[in-house]
Amino acid sequence: MVQKRSVGMNIVLTLVTLGIYGLYWMTTLNTDVAQECGEPPIISNGMLVLLTIVTCGIYMVYWAYKQGERLERVRAAKGKPAGSLPVLYLVLALVFFIVGLALMQNEVNENIA
Repeated sequence: MVQKRSVGMNIVLTLVTLGIYGLYWMTTLNTDVAQECGEPPIISNGMLVLLTIVTCGIYMVYWAYKQGERLERVRAAKGKPAGSLPVLYLVLALVFFIVGLALMQNEVNENIA
């Protein structure tokens, strides 16, 4: 079962740990969204962290886009209007990724948990 997580606390922990907690936060989002979709995760959590580090965040941009696609499907299944989450998360991943993670978590809290 997916649990609600505090967006504010995740942001604070990410900032305090200089981004290390943000990697963990990504893995929890990866798992939670996959559970709700009934599909395997986009990539295993270990590979997600490894590729994000090795590519200096470039893989994170692709992952954010794919997460947006999955969250759009979750929204559609709940009868909510479609938006442009993939594009939004893509842009935020390029500019300020912590905001993208916060919006993803908010979406998970509203539609899944």
